[in-house]
Amino acid sequence: MSNDSKSMRVNKAIFPVAGLGTRFLPATKAQPKEMLPVVDKPLIQYAVEEAYAAGVREMIFVTGRHKRPIEDHFDMTFELEVALEQAGKQELLEVVRSVKPDDMECIYVRQAQALGLGHAVLCAQRLIGRDPFAVLLADDLMVGEKPILKQMVEQFDEWRASILAVQEVPAEHTRRYGIVAGTAVNDKMMDVTRIVEKPAPEVAPSRLGVAGRYILTPGVLDEIRNQPRGVGGEIQLTDGIAGLLRREKVFAYTYEGKRYDCGSKEGFLQANVELALAHPQLGPGFRDYLQGLKL
Repeated sequence: MSNDSKSMRVNKAIFPVAGLGTRFLPATKAQPKEMLPVVDKPLIQYAVEEAYAAGVREMIFVTGRHKRPIEDHFDMTFELEVALEQAGKQELLEVVRSVKPDDMECIYVRQAQALGLGHAVLCAQRLIGRDPFAVLLADDLMVGEKPILKQMVEQFDEWRASILAVQEVPAEHTRRYGIVAGTAVNDKMMDVTRIVEKPAPEVAPSRLGVAGRYILTPGVLDEIRNQPRGVGGEIQLTDGIAGLLRREKVFAYTYEGKRYDCGSKEGFLQANVELALAHPQLGPGFRDYLQGLKL
């Protein structure tokens, strides 16, 4: 592999995990929302596993105060491993060890102030350098037969340009998303000409909303660095991408799979129910239980 093609591989991912998780109080008073479990794994682990499955090996967590449990989760737990080994609990030992494979590196960067998603990405710029990188929002739990980020990396390998995961959203929900418009390249890919952060339905350029997965070229860091603050006085990633559009191609990719908005209680509960039903051990018994409820 030539040096150039190696440098175009997506090997780094940013996980912005500095948010306060106020929508889940009091559950998040003493633990990060990213550590809330969906069935038997914390939210953040689903996102990290998705990145790992896409070939990413450098996981960059942009954290804030009270986020130590995330670091502890991906750390080796010597006492626990020894105890499980001595008790002969081999299966559980493998579960614990699989949280962080040996070839995966975890790096933690502090975001001192919650100044928005663009700012969180900027906190990792020294670690990114001039490489392309992924951004995964753990709040969006995404499930596909082929992991969503893997689908996107395959597209990136072909197009060599920034790619945003998008899905069609109801008109009344446009205020929750960055909304994109552009020209269809094929049934899955759109050449983006506009991106607007949280527009009202009547001014939204389309109904394609950006979901919490991005593959970005390093040029976006220059844009974020030089832009004024946007909506809510925050440094918005959407504004950085809008700036990048003037210099480079950006594509929107309609992914195959399902997204659960685990930033909301409804989405979090839906994810727990549907992933429990799909669970090889729990699924059959849980299905019987649900069917037995007099709803």
